[in-house]
Amino acid sequence: MLDILTVVLPVFLVTGAGYLAAWRGLFAASAVDGLMTFTQKFAIPCLLFSGVASLDLGAEFDPALLLAYYTGSTANFVLGLLGARFLFGRPWPDCVAIGFVPLFANSVLLGLPITERAYGADALAANFAIISIHAAYCYLLGITTMEIVKSRGAGGLATVRLVLGAIFRNALMIGIALGFIVNLSGVPVPDILQEALDLMIRAALPAALFGLGGILYRYRPEGDLTIVALICALALFVHPAITLALGSGPAGLSDAQLRSAVVTAAMAPGVNSYLFADMYGVARRVAATAVLAGTALSVISVTIWIAILP
Repeated sequence: MLDILTVVLPVFLVTGAGYLAAWRGLFAASAVDGLMTFTQKFAIPCLLFSGVASLDLGAEFDPALLLAYYTGSTANFVLGLLGARFLFGRPWPDCVAIGFVPLFANSVLLGLPITERAYGADALAANFAIISIHAAYCYLLGITTMEIVKSRGAGGLATVRLVLGAIFRNALMIGIALGFIVNLSGVPVPDILQEALDLMIRAALPAALFGLGGILYRYRPEGDLTIVALICALALFVHPAITLALGSGPAGLSDAQLRSAVVTAAMAPGVNSYLFADMYGVARRVAATAVLAGTALSVISVTIWIAILP
């Protein structure tokens, strides 16, 4: 267990360094925003583009892999939504936003570096397959449910436009889409361009982890601890447990696929879950606190899951 902790802990130490720097005023809020803009809109899209462009779609884009991961993800959304409603009596729009928090795992900023440190860079193919539809699936489910609950009367076409707008304004999704175009077309990336991409890629994850710490500093814990505890239990334990059960059973995943799927499922809620709540102006305090608490607790939970995995 201690050996696994030494694999996981450096990722969180970089995030903690960003948190400490923001807390002590050594890294201004504007600097945090600038760093996150660089990573989220430029460096990480390059990483996702390169990963998807080189993905063996026939071998890695496995429906069984996606089924194992997204069954647990969807179960989290439903359990979070219903728990918020029937255990805590929250309004329906709050419930949708609360369900979205354990639905949207931090598959990129935490999932990729932890999987790479635990199993090596060659183990990321299944991660990229999961990530390739992650934002699209989560936003589609979350926005569609929210629009139905809010009953704005905008109609189906307006809801479709809203969903597509949220997806395709996302720089990460643009990088993934371009990667699919290159992959399916078979057009090779010129060596000079690939070397430039590699420079961006090497900066992406360390910078993003440091910036994530600065972002988390803004989300100070503020009450709602029982519902936050429910969210953390779903995100850190229920989702990976369902994925492990399906992946090692009916889905019949390989060890490599199972490791990527379970580790990704075990990630804390991503910052996008707060952005979703903020977009609708509901349950923002719950989402922000859950992102911070889940990230802190995942140091322990991820170590446990990696110990359990083959």
